[in-house]
Amino acid sequence: MATIEIVEVSARDGLQNETQTIFSTGQKIELIQRMVTAGARRLEVASFVRPDAVPQMADAEAVVAGLDLPDNVITIGLVMNKRGALRALETNVRELGAVCVASDSFAKANQGQTSMGSVEIAGEILRLARQEGRRAQVTIGAAFGCPFEGEVDPSHVLAMAARLVDAGPVELALADTIGVAVPRQVHNLVSRLRELASGLPIRVHLHNTRNTGYANALAAIEAGAATLDASVGGIGGCPFAPNATGNIATEDLLYLLERSGISTGLDSAVTIDTARWLSGEMSRAVPGLLSRAGSFPSSNQLQG
Repeated sequence: MATIEIVEVSARDGLQNETQTIFSTGQKIELIQRMVTAGARRLEVASFVRPDAVPQMADAEAVVAGLDLPDNVITIGLVMNKRGALRALETNVRELGAVCVASDSFAKANQGQTSMGSVEIAGEILRLARQEGRRAQVTIGAAFGCPFEGEVDPSHVLAMAARLVDAGPVELALADTIGVAVPRQVHNLVSRLRELASGLPIRVHLHNTRNTGYANALAAIEAGAATLDASVGGIGGCPFAPNATGNIATEDLLYLLERSGISTGLDSAVTIDTARWLSGEMSRAVPGLLSRAGSFPSSNQLQG
């Protein structure tokens, strides 16, 4: 059976755009621990950013300090600049995730710099993490489209990636930050990135803003991506992207992959239970569907 790795991002990307419910440190820790129980072995647990910019992430250090996880679980802290990287390196987070952005307008809104300037900063973060003996990877945001400029030239994305490879990440990722990609586009860019990156693992981060996220996930796998990001309940979105909506839901993605003969190592039932718990904590339905529809019906459900 084919295998794909899932990075659970609900505690970071899932919550960062949430304004109706401010989660306590304890709630975030419980969310992370529930998904570890479900089988997640790589998880974004916090972002080390300015608290005034992203209030949900104000307790990043406390969340990391409060985690008691098995040794085989890799926690990821998102960092946008050197200051954030230094904060992350003061904690026990095991992997740093740097971010650069594929358009100047979005890079300025998200990080206050140009697109290629964000590549330089990401490279500095990767080198700093390596010096401190930590894993580090990098995501190219808005790789399939920009909320301000529209189309993003794939050649620019690949030029960014070529410079990032030289900085020594453990993984390169492409993010459909605003959920505009379609399968053919995803397959093409992932395939080209794999050729350029010479065996470096490729991860893909997808949003379901225009209901193409799950089709894009299959296209990414078919093109050779090793890892997909997902958020239990389908919660999340970028605070700096207009009209942002949720990530692909972990439980819905598991259903698609398992029914397609692709193993993830995650337990669907526990993941669905976590989505239902999350819905209760948020006092509203989550975007993911399996917490309401349930998984594939059993024979006794079909009787009568």
